[in-house]
Amino acid sequence: MNTAPDITVPTSIAATGQTNAAAAPRIKLLSHGFSIDHPDPEIGEQLMANALGVASREAMHGIIRQLVKASVSGERPDEVNLSFMISMVTSIKPRDAVEAMLVAQMVSVHVMAMRCAHHLANADDLAQHDSAARALGRLARTFPAQIEALNRYRSHGEPAITVQNVSVGDGGKAIVGNVTQHARVIVSDKKPAPAAPESAERVGLQAKARSR
Repeated sequence: MNTAPDITVPTSIAATGQTNAAAAPRIKLLSHGFSIDHPDPEIGEQLMANALGVASREAMHGIIRQLVKASVSGERPDEVNLSFMISMVTSIKPRDAVEAMLVAQMVSVHVMAMRCAHHLANADDLAQHDSAARALGRLARTFPAQIEALNRYRSHGEPAITVQNVSVGDGGKAIVGNVTQHARVIVSDKKPAPAAPESAERVGLQAKARSR
């Protein structure tokens, strides 16, 4: 079950990153753990590691073990629920270990939110109703925050595009700002530019007016 050596991803497998979600093998739950359902255990682990976005056998097994625990229904791991969770993780296509952990948390939060929704719909008394409603509310707020965290992390390494923005406000003062835009993050840094010096002609006219 866990006897394959450390993963060295072959070029032929690494080149098929766009089909990782479809290529990820299924997980079978055993009485004491799990196994990867693939004719060749080593290739099965390589495919699963690629699909999860991790670089080692240990990281892959760690993520799977955590998802197995999160899939528990009725005090036992649920294979159907686990298959759904792994499918969701691989369909988001995590690109490294950080994304793999964050996406696994996102899927787990979603599953827990659905459980709370079920408990809320089947609450027998006001106390159960309020408890399920509070938990569902917290999880519902956590999920979009996780999505935003993933978007920020993914856009961090993308090249920024800086656009010079110039606008003229009341009184003729120019406002110069740099707008730095990533894939999903926009930061505007505006500061007032110094007022342009008055022309010599305007200064001369003002001096003549005062002398009169």
